[in-house]
Amino acid sequence: MRRASLVLLAVLACAAARLGARPDAQTSFRGGIELATIGVTVSDRAGRVVTDLSADDFELLEDGRPQLIRTFARGSDVVDPAPPLHLGLLFDTSGSMRDDIGLARSAAVRFLNTFPDAKDMALVEFATEVRIARYGQGDFPRMVERIRAGKPAGETAMYDALGTYLDSASDDDGRTILLLYTDGGDTRSSSRFDEVLTLVKASPVTIYAVGFLEHQPARARLEQRRRLEQIARASGGQAFFPSSMKDVEAAYERVVQQIRGQYTLGFLSTNTKQDGTWRTLEVRVRKPGLSGVRLLARQGYFAPLAR
Repeated sequence: MRRASLVLLAVLACAAARLGARPDAQTSFRGGIELATIGVTVSDRAGRVVTDLSADDFELLEDGRPQLIRTFARGSDVVDPAPPLHLGLLFDTSGSMRDDIGLARSAAVRFLNTFPDAKDMALVEFATEVRIARYGQGDFPRMVERIRAGKPAGETAMYDALGTYLDSASDDDGRTILLLYTDGGDTRSSSRFDEVLTLVKASPVTIYAVGFLEHQPARARLEQRRRLEQIARASGGQAFFPSSMKDVEAAYERVVQQIRGQYTLGFLSTNTKQDGTWRTLEVRVRKPGLSGVRLLARQGYFAPLAR
């Protein structure tokens, strides 16, 4: 997906909102007939990530129709390496984060330290303005220095920042994981929530949101939590809401386990229409003796449009 595709998708989402249509029914540009991929994390009844499944243990359906899994990789593969891993950090440095910035910095730096195998890392800092920089592993100390140097001030342009990152990551090969550290508010963006949610659905990026809501007004807290959960769920990720360092550590461990244990399934859709419509995906695990599992995966994708 190219930059123009994401921009046009936002325009279409705006038009849909004015016409009363659902954003997730709108079109997205995806070039030609291509191998579609979906990341899947599987947890057992106790919440432990299941990492020993094979392609034969999965069933993939698009709009209720079975699809043949043509490529398969585990995030923990050593002999057959997993697809390249790209990491992104969306870091809220607005004034509303003043009471939580220290906790957010510590969580972000520790997270980055855990993935020395990442091909590259992107840092998107947002307040009144959005700033983005991409780093290789050799530049890791500079990235950490920048995270620690940011002082909370200004308004919050979270939706614009998320759109900017998804745009920049649209050409990444392999897996792309984004960690969003924020209090969930937005007071500055030119983009609306429904527009950015459409972009999330159109992007292959998996998003984990870490929301710091303890110091937010009670009247706004529930809505901010709901929106962060929607963003994460639409991408196949998860949202966490820590109130202490202990909670941050627990969330951090879960996120790392899920990223390391994520499977990547690739398929060619049996529906060859290039009509830009939303297609619902369902993933099932059918391994004998394994029941009651919980799956994290995106809920669908936009079909390509004929060129």
